[in-house]
Amino acid sequence: MDPANALEAVKEARLDIEEGADIIMVKPALPYLDIVRRVREQCLLPLAAYNVSGEFAMVKAAAEKGWIDGTRAMMEVLTSIRRAGADLILTYFAKEAAALMNKNRI
Repeated sequence: MDPANALEAVKEARLDIEEGADIIMVKPALPYLDIVRRVREQCLLPLAAYNVSGEFAMVKAAAEKGWIDGTRAMMEVLTSIRRAGADLILTYFAKEAAALMNKNRI
């Protein structure tokens, strides 16, 4: 798929639905938040977004260097994916985010 062609991405999602998909996934999540939103607007199936290892590594590396608050950046990343329309987020942040949300009762 051409990553610059949003219409093609939506068309592929529609074809997957017509072929009987139970769930639609967009990956990688962050550079394709616009696709997550477009697919969400046209699809009633559960929509997953995969927050890939490179996205995780960017946040972790920047936090390690002291350039960002890693916890806040993690939650901003996950919130942006959810806000774009994802029902499910597959992420390497899962354990850390779950522990934080349980601690804060989010």
